[in-house]
Amino acid sequence: MKKTVFITLILFALKGVSQESNFFTLKGKELHNNIRLNYTLVNQPLDKVSYNLQPTMGFVGLNYNIPLTDWLYTGAGFHTAITGDQGGLFTLGVNLGVNFRLYKKLYFDANIHFGGGGGYRSLVNGGGILYPNAGLQYKSEKYSFGVQYGYVDFFTGIQKSDNVSFFVEIPTTLRTTSYANAQKSFTVNNTDKDAFWQKPAVKSVQQVTFDYFFPFGNSRTDASTNPRYQQINNTLSILGFEYQKYLTPNTFIYAQVDAMYGGLTAGFMDLFFGVGKNFIETRYINFFAKMGIGAAGGRIYPEGGLTIYPNAGLDFKITEKFGLSVHGGYHKAIGGIASFQAYTGGFSLKYYGLSGGTTTPFTQQKVNKIRTQGIQIMVQNQTYFDVAKFGIPNSDLQLIGIKLAYDIKKRIYLAGEASFAYEGKSGGYAHGLFGLGIKSNPFFKEKVTTFVEFAAGISGGGRVDSGEGVLLRPTVGLNYLANKELSFHISGGQMWSPFGNVNATNLTIGLAYGLSILNSKK
Repeated sequence: MKKTVFITLILFALKGVSQESNFFTLKGKELHNNIRLNYTLVNQPLDKVSYNLQPTMGFVGLNYNIPLTDWLYTGAGFHTAITGDQGGLFTLGVNLGVNFRLYKKLYFDANIHFGGGGGYRSLVNGGGILYPNAGLQYKSEKYSFGVQYGYVDFFTGIQKSDNVSFFVEIPTTLRTTSYANAQKSFTVNNTDKDAFWQKPAVKSVQQVTFDYFFPFGNSRTDASTNPRYQQINNTLSILGFEYQKYLTPNTFIYAQVDAMYGGLTAGFMDLFFGVGKNFIETRYINFFAKMGIGAAGGRIYPEGGLTIYPNAGLDFKITEKFGLSVHGGYHKAIGGIASFQAYTGGFSLKYYGLSGGTTTPFTQQKVNKIRTQGIQIMVQNQTYFDVAKFGIPNSDLQLIGIKLAYDIKKRIYLAGEASFAYEGKSGGYAHGLFGLGIKSNPFFKEKVTTFVEFAAGISGGGRVDSGEGVLLRPTVGLNYLANKELSFHISGGQMWSPFGNVNATNLTIGLAYGLSILNSKK
């Protein structure tokens, strides 16, 4: 009996040692990415239109770039109008570029951006955009800046212009491991001195936001309504997503994107960046205030796009990872003849995360457990056949999409997607979808999986007849696993709008890159 107990204790001890040592032998990879913000003045085709236009449009881009080699990088980014009269012009696309040293801290940088989007459909037609540029960059350890010569070309329409642009860039580091290591749990040995993983985790918040806008003052609709430019007196319903990253224990920066799904014909959206602070914070309740600046527009009177959005609210923490927030604010367009403004109120569903390290940020407290979180980043080409429109003929649409799949279990995932039209005479059409998917175990020599996904979200723009914007889209598809990280997929399904006339078959092909990040638990 004593011998049996002794052997059992030894086995449990070995199991514990194995669990702890396995975590710190987990092979990691450090990605030295960067966030680039650029500003461009785009000349307008005044001689090719019969209506009044401001002579230039201020065009701001936000890009997240990832190195492929020491000199080659890729990434994705948004662009939007903030000056002129094209508020509501948004684009989404992918980047491919080169960057190499010329002399000391001086670098040569060139890239090409391909995407879709638009504002005035008469200027961009299908919405496809090519933006090649090249120039010089000065790099330091914590930031860099540069100047480039480029050519903004909405190649399906008449809006195109050469330009000189300016940019600033902030480096950021992401510690990851292979996607093959996803959804594993580890107990952390606090005595281990591993240098790679012994770093502070990043504190972040992700939230889905439901807002209601109450316009007042001189807020008016655009020319697509009947009658034109009428006063907006009804409540607008807004759905959005926000990401927050904490810089100090109570100060954070954030990015937020929203789209309208009720109150007007679909097409309004906004994009904000800002800073926030928690002023009163207890275990369960937190009072916060935020100040955002960005761009907004679509289905409202033409403006430059530049918008501010201060707001404040209360967080109620339900568990360690989940919470509920209520908030109110003031949404205000800067400049313009009829500046859109609205009081806002709403609520958010929040997820609190600690990722990328084995100590808590700001306190350096050791965490007890780690879970590897699988994430797939996808670039897609989406084709929708015979899409219903109003005022113009129905047609097929081509969209470029950026999608994130967040694994809940090995075979179950949540997905978020943003897609913009680049062909099909509906420039300015875009949709954002959230979905739940189930995938099979690999088969055919561990190279193929199948999946079923149901997604719902908001759409608008480009005279696509989706009513006030609500969309539903079930799909089925196949993944081909090229290796542990890279896969190709193809899927088909049906997209329809319950409150509009869209009922279109779709075909999607795409490329996915998988990785795992660390989720820490105190």
